[in-house]
Amino acid sequence: MMTNTRIRVPLVLPGTRPDLAEVEARIMAERGRVSLLYQVLLNSGPIASGWERMLTAVRNQTGVPADLRELMILRVAVLNGAGFEFDAHVPHAQKAGVSMEKVDAVRATSIADVFEPIERLVLELTDAMTRDVKVPDALMARIQQHFDPKGVVEIVATVAAYNMVSRLLVALNVAH
Repeated sequence: MMTNTRIRVPLVLPGTRPDLAEVEARIMAERGRVSLLYQVLLNSGPIASGWERMLTAVRNQTGVPADLRELMILRVAVLNGAGFEFDAHVPHAQKAGVSMEKVDAVRATSIADVFEPIERLVLELTDAMTRDVKVPDALMARIQQHFDPKGVVEIVATVAAYNMVSRLLVALNVAH
């Protein structure tokens, strides 16, 4: 997906900057490791810290079902050409019960028939938010029929957050 895979900023290896010890400890506690993404983000302690808190909330502290969350994340990664993000979330999707048929189908240009109606709906929202930014009123009305206000905010925040993730990864050539 990316032609130049040279990461555009240096990696910050865990333990090499005492000023980052606290944020590294939080990342380790939440994720179990300081991934390549976080080694990039640690170039800015405040960004790495805020990122970790926001993405932890999105991934682990909402009512969004894990399978829907992972389908949205995979779709955002596909639409934005963020192969690193896609590859990183396939295991999470599988753990959440998403079949490989659906993982493969999320790569298609249009939303395939293999998806359940609620999956198609959140993928349609993902496509609108990622491709067009604006969400048509009719689509939002359908979303609001299936999700209460908390759920609407949480699924929209999930798509928005992972657009942020994928766009950072693509801009900085984080490929693997």
